[in-house]
Amino acid sequence: MPNSGPLNGIKVLDLTRLAPGPHCTMILGDLSAEVIKIEEPGPPTGRRAEQAGAASVRGRSQSGFQGSPFNALGRNKKSIGLDLKSPVGKQIFLRLHQRCDVVVEEFRPGVARRLGIDYETLSVRNPRYIHCAITGYGQNGPYRDLVGHDINYIAHAGVLSIMGTAGQRPTIPHNLIADYAGGGMHAAMGIMAALIARGQNGRGQYVDIAMMDGAMLVMAQAFAAHFYSGRVPQRGETQLDGGVPYYGVYQTKDGKWITIGSMEPWFYANLCRATGLDDFIPHQYNRDKHPEMRRRLEETFRTRTREEWFELLSKTDICAAPMLTLDEVKDNAQVKARNMIVEVDTPAGGKARQVGISIKLSATPGSIRSLAPELGQHTDEILAELGYTADAIAKWRSDGAIR
Repeated sequence: MPNSGPLNGIKVLDLTRLAPGPHCTMILGDLSAEVIKIEEPGPPTGRRAEQAGAASVRGRSQSGFQGSPFNALGRNKKSIGLDLKSPVGKQIFLRLHQRCDVVVEEFRPGVARRLGIDYETLSVRNPRYIHCAITGYGQNGPYRDLVGHDINYIAHAGVLSIMGTAGQRPTIPHNLIADYAGGGMHAAMGIMAALIARGQNGRGQYVDIAMMDGAMLVMAQAFAAHFYSGRVPQRGETQLDGGVPYYGVYQTKDGKWITIGSMEPWFYANLCRATGLDDFIPHQYNRDKHPEMRRRLEETFRTRTREEWFELLSKTDICAAPMLTLDEVKDNAQVKARNMIVEVDTPAGGKARQVGISIKLSATPGSIRSLAPELGQHTDEILAELGYTADAIAKWRSDGAIR
């Protein structure tokens, strides 16, 4: 498929491994950037081996899934196996860097400098390049060197404190908020903003992305309300997290779930009429009435199946939706209309399904041009483009500097 998207011509060196970085570079690749994954050659050792083993235990085999056609985070990328600690690997990286626009890494603060590939060093050679570092807490501050994962970042950011049911322990929202929203998406936005700035002033810059910062920005309106009122929101007690009966989740006759979000008075009134609770219409903001209304809604929603309720409520101007599981989402009519589950041809002649491209551009749409590569799949191609001979490539491969 020809590459004609909005980032066509932008070259990205991807040094990342965990969720935030690959998600960021997937977005850039989907929008037509040329992304080269720089991966460690050879079998994993030390902590990398332990990490691969832990992933396999969780059902995500590093060897099997990373290069799988089903791995969306690896699509639209090339792979080169390169040992950055070897003189040859460092030399190749520096030559690649001379031709690149963006470097994305998620090393701990200070590691890039120890490897000699930090922004201060590399920008002397290529002042137009953009260096994006994704970490948990950023490049400064007292938490700079702390280790962590999504749950730790959203705990520090205040997000976890409002997740869950009143009086119960906080609900862990998978790793969606800090890793993907706060990390990967914010990094992609930061890089694209830096590319626009470079188009104006001709200079690259350093993009410092902290997942804790990104998680806090997702909470910007919640913080604004807190600063205005001084009130600390408690999980399960606000209008947006199940604290009122007209914004919540109800089980249906078939054991499935329907979601209701009728906050506005007109939507609330429609909900009351559709469920036979007309007597509650005057009492939307009367919290004394909420327990009784919740009980009656629970009883009412158990009288029909999830699909029967959605069929009824969707025709009466009520904010409602069925809670779909992942196997149901792929067959959803809206998902199909928006082309958000796509089938792509695999090199073996089969088909693989992936989530589609969410950013819809009318003139320069994104595309899936290639599937996740195997480690080192494009090493020979990339090195040949850099001018290295086949003999040199063969020698370095036998030495373990490349794969």
